[in-house]
Amino acid sequence: MGQKLVRASLIVAFGALLAGCGGPVDAPPATPPLEGARIGGPFTLTDQNGKTVRDTDFAGQYRLVYFGYSFCPDICPVDLQKLMRGLAQFEKADPARGAKIAPLFITVDPARDTPESLKPFVARYHPRLLGLTGTPEQIATVAKAYVVTYNKVDGSAPDRYLMAHSQLAFLMDPAGKPLALLPLDDPSTDADEGAPAAVAADLAKWVQ
Repeated sequence: MGQKLVRASLIVAFGALLAGCGGPVDAPPATPPLEGARIGGPFTLTDQNGKTVRDTDFAGQYRLVYFGYSFCPDICPVDLQKLMRGLAQFEKADPARGAKIAPLFITVDPARDTPESLKPFVARYHPRLLGLTGTPEQIATVAKAYVVTYNKVDGSAPDRYLMAHSQLAFLMDPAGKPLALLPLDDPSTDADEGAPAAVAADLAKWVQ
């Protein structure tokens, strides 16, 4: 519930930010909803193969960015299923445009999400999904740049804690600027059918 409230609050905040920009009331519907928002920025992280990855490695590519953690018992796996099935649908319908999208999973739990633990996790969802981890400082920096909040919730044992975090999926343009939030918890959709189709439709709308 807390994650949904955070996400809803951010969406409202982004809407207010854009509404206050003084644009015409009849702005064209193709204007990206996050255009002009201060989201994203430079980062240096490590992927599931132990390779150093920087934001500049994706210059010229759209980026689908989701923050979560591999030990998540419920929300992250469902979200990734929706997102990656949606990406797969879009790739099948339009291979050329689909190939322009780099899917990125950034952990908010670097203590447990080592490259070794991320490798089998991301492989479940999409063959091109990159799992990114780093030092606690690196993760804090990239999360702040993407206005993502997270915190540790103690569990029954020291290694059985949970991570509360913002439930957001960003679509960034080839210059690393934000375009839109992809649909995750639309009550009219589900993880098996409607939600991936909604993700694919949004990708088709914004990816050129």
